[in-house]
Amino acid sequence: MERKASIMRRWVFNSIGIIFALLVVFGTAFVISFRSYYYKSAEYSLSSRIDSVGPILDQLISSSTTNLNLGSLAIELVQNFEDKEKLEMQVLSSNGEVIVSSMGFAPDKSVKPDYTKALQADDFRGLWTGKNKAGERIMSMTLALHNSDGAAFCGIRYITSLAQIDRQIWVFLGLIVLIGTAILFFVMMSSSYFISSIVRPVSEINQAARQIALGDYDSRIEKKTNDEIGQLCDTINYMAGEISAAEKVKNDFISSVSHELRTPLTAIKGWAETIRESGPKDVEMTEKGIEVITSEVERLTSIVEELLDFSRMQGGHMVMKFERVDVSAELGEAVVLFRSRAMREGLELIYIEPEVLPPVLGDPDRLKQVFINVVDNAIKYSNRDGRIRIETADMVGHVQIVISDTGVGISKQDLPNIKKRFYKANKSQPGSGIGLALADEIIRRHKGRLEIDSEEAVGTTVTITLPVAPPESRMPSVL
Repeated sequence: MERKASIMRRWVFNSIGIIFALLVVFGTAFVISFRSYYYKSAEYSLSSRIDSVGPILDQLISSSTTNLNLGSLAIELVQNFEDKEKLEMQVLSSNGEVIVSSMGFAPDKSVKPDYTKALQADDFRGLWTGKNKAGERIMSMTLALHNSDGAAFCGIRYITSLAQIDRQIWVFLGLIVLIGTAILFFVMMSSSYFISSIVRPVSEINQAARQIALGDYDSRIEKKTNDEIGQLCDTINYMAGEISAAEKVKNDFISSVSHELRTPLTAIKGWAETIRESGPKDVEMTEKGIEVITSEVERLTSIVEELLDFSRMQGGHMVMKFERVDVSAELGEAVVLFRSRAMREGLELIYIEPEVLPPVLGDPDRLKQVFINVVDNAIKYSNRDGRIRIETADMVGHVQIVISDTGVGISKQDLPNIKKRFYKANKSQPGSGIGLALADEIIRRHKGRLEIDSEEAVGTTVTITLPVAPPESRMPSVL
């Protein structure tokens, strides 16, 4: 809920806030433009009315300028005014007071600013906008009249009401507010639906991620769309599947390693108790027990060393001491270690030694470790009367070691994962599941390749390719 509230709050401040500000700005601009247009229209109407009174003004100027004559002419001028329903006409004295008005009511004696402006203007016209005594908003324009010697002797004022214009402005403003409200409502509804379509799956993803973090690796998210949210659902589901698989592999590894360690420890404990019970006089039993204990200790040491090497590999602390290595010699030593074992298990071990192989740049102990691991797997997964063939070849710039067997093979489903850490295709055989992963990493550190080709019930072929050492290597001796 905190996430939803946060997203909604940011959306309101960012999206709705911006839209509201734009509506206010543009609405205000439209209202100001609308008001300016109609006020200018009213001003133009008053100016046109003053322009049309020209002939009458000439008559006033050419006539007597006495108050009586001015009053008579003013009354005659107001009486002949035809647009009394639309405008108000006033005739002013020289000091700006109203002499007569077309409205017929007692005129306002106060001097308005438009007459003062008219006296100061070059075109003798003055404009004023304000409120009359009744509180009605009006616009007035006055023309100051001058006699032949340049002195102002009267003025003519036209007044129009702005009430209708103001009402139209308010109607227009209300319309803008209504449209703006409708726009905001529409944006809020559509955006709220859109935000909900994002927040809801995000909440589901968050809940599923929590379940995965708590160990429920079978938790999955239902994919409802094919957009970025749908892709995120796929990614989370894929991640959960990978974590579940990794957890299963880890558990299998722990179980396998526990079994691998328990078997020699059980043998050591059993023979130790047997030797103690038989006493020092049974020399044959003691010697046999010591032989078994020594063999199982070596087996334990091998398992522990393999685990330590894997730990160093994972932490990036595996040290390699590079030198010019005779691959045939290291491979031959590995073959010698397994020849007697192969004979005991009824396997034919064939090693085809080349006459000459170019040296490679590598760590002899690590390369021998790889060869031992691969040959051990070939024997371990071969049936009695099977055949294991080991041969090498100079591939011009590379040395190739091929170790093949006629064993149980690897299924197509297991083959892509066989070099992954902890992975075991055949769980019935002993092993930790890290030997091939370690061997592959060692060969990779030698800038080589370890490739596995296998067919179930036919056999497996492991091909190791290593680059030939240059004539004079200047590479560091330790990596």
